[in-house]
Amino acid sequence: MRLRLLVPILLAVAIGASSPAAFANNDRVQFGSNIHVAPGETIHDAVCFFCNVENRGTVSGDIVVFFGSVHIDGQANHDVVNFFGNVTATDGSSIGQNLVKFFGGVRLGDNVTVGRDIVCMFADFRAGENVTNGGDRVVQPAWLFWTPLFVLTLIIVVIVREIRHSRRRRMYMAGYPIQPPRP
Repeated sequence: MRLRLLVPILLAVAIGASSPAAFANNDRVQFGSNIHVAPGETIHDAVCFFCNVENRGTVSGDIVVFFGSVHIDGQANHDVVNFFGNVTATDGSSIGQNLVKFFGGVRLGDNVTVGRDIVCMFADFRAGENVTNGGDRVVQPAWLFWTPLFVLTLIIVVIVREIRHSRRRRMYMAGYPIQPPRP
């Protein structure tokens, strides 16, 4: 039995030892700690989970944030993607490619440029004067998501309430020694 396991283990060790090392060229990845890019500083990618990215310098790659906010007061040369937070771009800042936002808010100041598409799904979108983008601008307001969800929740609550009420009434009526006549 041990000899059968020896060959796959040796093969796995050989493959693991021969794989090239992965290098992050000036990337910043954080979980729970904010990422700050100082003025004049350049980084490649900024990836953040449960934290914020504040860019006052240059991000030459992507900015990806989950459950946090993005503040751009400089240049983001590629994509900016944000889920469940806010994206703010101050006057004169730029996003090189796409701005993708799900659930939250987008505030773009005056003279902000976005290289390609702006996609805001279920988000509040506010843009200043002279905001330009080189592609499509798709904005779906938040009420398109929350209104059907609220109506569906209300329907479920009413159904559950009526089922409980009907059950309580049957239990109450079962306690009578003589059933009242049906109307």
